[in-house]
Amino acid sequence: MDVVDATPRPVGGRRRVPLQDQSICHPEREHDTVASADLTTARLEELLGDNADSLLHHRCETISADRLHLPGPDFVDRIHLGSDRSPQVMRNLQTLFSSGRLGGTGYVSILPVDQGIEHSAGASFAPNPMYFDPENIVRLAIEGGCNAVASTFGVLGSVGRKYAHKIPFIVKLNHNEFLSYPNAYDQIEFGSVDRAWDLGAAGVGATIYFGSEESRRQIVEVAQAFERAHELGMFTVLWCYLRNSGFKVDGVDYHTAADLTGQANHLGVTIEADIIKQKLPENNGGYTALNQGGASFGKTHKLVYDELTTDHPIDLCRYQVVNCYMGRSGLINSGGASSGATDLAEAVTTAVINKRAGGTGLISGRKAFQRPLEEGAALLHAIQDVYLSPDVTIA
Repeated sequence: MDVVDATPRPVGGRRRVPLQDQSICHPEREHDTVASADLTTARLEELLGDNADSLLHHRCETISADRLHLPGPDFVDRIHLGSDRSPQVMRNLQTLFSSGRLGGTGYVSILPVDQGIEHSAGASFAPNPMYFDPENIVRLAIEGGCNAVASTFGVLGSVGRKYAHKIPFIVKLNHNEFLSYPNAYDQIEFGSVDRAWDLGAAGVGATIYFGSEESRRQIVEVAQAFERAHELGMFTVLWCYLRNSGFKVDGVDYHTAADLTGQANHLGVTIEADIIKQKLPENNGGYTALNQGGASFGKTHKLVYDELTTDHPIDLCRYQVVNCYMGRSGLINSGGASSGATDLAEAVTTAVINKRAGGTGLISGRKAFQRPLEEGAALLHAIQDVYLSPDVTIA
């Protein structure tokens, strides 16, 4: 498969601590200062290509940044001291925000590897068979400087005693079992919240397919699971996805429309997700399209399209942040499938959009683990460099 250009470049190439010396996944720092970025402005502009000026200098005139609860070193204190989150939940959230190369910034970089179930192990790990071994998944997260690793009960349970104290674990509670014939699409529980706590998890994650026939049951199950997780002191992450064939209208796919994904986010924070994982918006007007021809679906308002959004990707992503209680629950966007040679540019672009929109970070899996470990770690470092860069500001 195509891989990232192996020519040495100043992207994510900071000195790497040998894995055996990384007893805890904190950034290299002196006097407890945040790790510095190695992503030069010139290299960033090169990766962004023709969109560099638009992405780096856009000013959001829909909902201004001063109305958002933005990431920062004091995020847990500033947001959660007045919430119903317990001291144990706050401790685990602070552990998340204090780990990895982004520790102390308020941003997160998470490695998610649940694709062995969601997409099948063969489809996910054939490009790099070393990741059939769960230990290499955790090694990549540590070597890649991530704040946390998110994976299945089986993956994290198999190496829990060795690594749970070295990098925060996020145990994924449910999955889409992908072997029934014909294929079905439903998130079912693979284990209990209590078991996740037993194996040392700092947080739990779950997926809801909003818009699907099964979504009502999934909402109830995940809400109950998140309540139990908070009781035990773990934070919660929701994979907030849309799934319904009806969301494709006249050849346009609205599964990533800003208005529809924004509402999914709003439902997600309603069941007290501390962090929302969402796909980057690719268009808008899902409600409008689904209400053509006299149809009646949901509700929206013309101001959503006239004043609260534009067609600029940063403004569309900001609408996702707004629906996460104005940033009180952090928005992390997903990295998407591996495309080969363009993975690095795509990942950096997504990170720039997320950060400038007011998001909290990136959760990127296939782009990192479907290539050799060293290249995967370098790609994760490049993502993190965007959040460390003072040149990438809030729009």
